[in-house]
Amino acid sequence: MNVETHADSVTAAVARDVKAPRSLSPSGASTFRQCARRWKFRYIDKLPDPPGEPALRGTFVHHVLEELLAVPPLHRTLGRARAICRDLWPALAGNADFEALELSTDDERAFRWNAWRDVEGFFELVDPTGVDVVDRERDLSATLDGVPFRGIVDLVDRVPDGLRITDYKTGRPPGPRFVDSRLTQVWLYAAAAAALGDDVSEVRLLYLGETGNGRDRREPTEIARPFELEAVHAAVDEHRITWDRIAEAASTGQFEPTPGLLCSWCPYRDDCPEGQLEHQRRNGLAA
Repeated sequence: MNVETHADSVTAAVARDVKAPRSLSPSGASTFRQCARRWKFRYIDKLPDPPGEPALRGTFVHHVLEELLAVPPLHRTLGRARAICRDLWPALAGNADFEALELSTDDERAFRWNAWRDVEGFFELVDPTGVDVVDRERDLSATLDGVPFRGIVDLVDRVPDGLRITDYKTGRPPGPRFVDSRLTQVWLYAAAAAALGDDVSEVRLLYLGETGNGRDRREPTEIARPFELEAVHAAVDEHRITWDRIAEAASTGQFEPTPGLLCSWCPYRDDCPEGQLEHQRRNGLAA
């Protein structure tokens, strides 16, 4: 068997072993569009992708807000939120991923402070006592233009014209050029909810504030839009195209990398020769 034939056989064997996922979430689709190789490492090879400090803080804040909105409206106060933070903290502090961060006492204190400032940011944007909660952390599964979709909605609440889909973000708000791309996620949630029979009238992103050294520049930001059928269709079309690209990559076993700035922070860099070379090139390191 010559080299070319052997290579073709290996590719065919890999392709037979690669199966497309049962569903596609907004985060999974975004990862594939960013880098197909990284997507494969995470979703096919199941390589570990330990959450960093921002992700763990975001999870903690989401949990706090989920618990806050579970209590009767009149009790959704800053004081109750602070008590919830105290109650939930031991579970996070004892989490293996959090312990792996090996934060110093000062860094842990900064982590807790930033998490609390995110919670305060929610109160700056929303009066929790006036939220008519329909669902929290709702698991949405639907078929969108032939694509099996799954996603978790942070909050569904009732507003005068119907239901509102809300997603919380603990990172930096996007600049004007990137607002439309950031809204794709909630448009997909709206499409899935509508497919399940919900009357969605509005979507919004709540950016709860800046992080780390930017604590003095924190600026909680709401990005809200009325339900727009054209925007929903565009988001669903992009999701379907991504799904088709994943199916094509799975059929060939070819998941091409997209070397770039993010390679230096990719958890799979050591498993990706192209990513490693890109990291070395950008940082002036010897190969």
